[in-house]
Amino acid sequence: MRLKCIAIDDEPLALEIITDYISRVPFLELVHTFDNAIESIDYLKNNSVDLMFLDIQMESLTGTQLVKALTDKPEVIFTTAYDTYAVEGFELDAADYLLKPISFERFVKAVDKVYNRLRSDIAKQHYSEITIANPVENFLFVKTENRLQKVFFNDILYIEGQGDYLRIICRGSKIMTLQNFKTLEGILPADNFIRVHKSFMVAISKIESVTKNRIKIGNDTIPVSDTYRKSFYETIQDKGIV
Repeated sequence: MRLKCIAIDDEPLALEIITDYISRVPFLELVHTFDNAIESIDYLKNNSVDLMFLDIQMESLTGTQLVKALTDKPEVIFTTAYDTYAVEGFELDAADYLLKPISFERFVKAVDKVYNRLRSDIAKQHYSEITIANPVENFLFVKTENRLQKVFFNDILYIEGQGDYLRIICRGSKIMTLQNFKTLEGILPADNFIRVHKSFMVAISKIESVTKNRIKIGNDTIPVSDTYRKSFYETIQDKGIV
């Protein structure tokens, strides 16, 4: 992934330094430079930009005024000789605030932060969708790696949360997807799937035994937390399991 960048600074030497730094970073692509903020407005309206290096103290229009004026702004790294604007810069959701003279090491740290943030956003957009192929059928599709994987409800044993991901444990397979329990709870049939822990949801029909707030499914043991214990036991009692 390469990030398209622009640099805006009314000091020629500062602009030259930023241009040089950008050229040294493989994932950055400099698409335009400006010596004032006003000239950048039309460009930003008509071109896709991922990252903007922006001086603050400029004539006619300051860097902070430019950011406030933009409705659809790219990631912003402020580059300035004045630390007095730091609070305002971060209130504008700037990715970073670099004080001149800027070292290359500090520059790399700032752009690496932006790169990781944008890569994470793209990954979430790409992998987070879960859709039911047909409401009549008993399956859903989940995005995993670079494909859509069909998962039958009846094949699911339980689901485990692992950070930003869910691990869907099925008969003979384990599927990782970037998703949350709330979405799955709205899709899976409520009469067979129940949350038993902040990190676990189980298929009731696959429960083999429950002992001391521990659920046995196959070779795995799943905890029942205090938060979900009452609703869990009420549900299995209603089904005549207890």
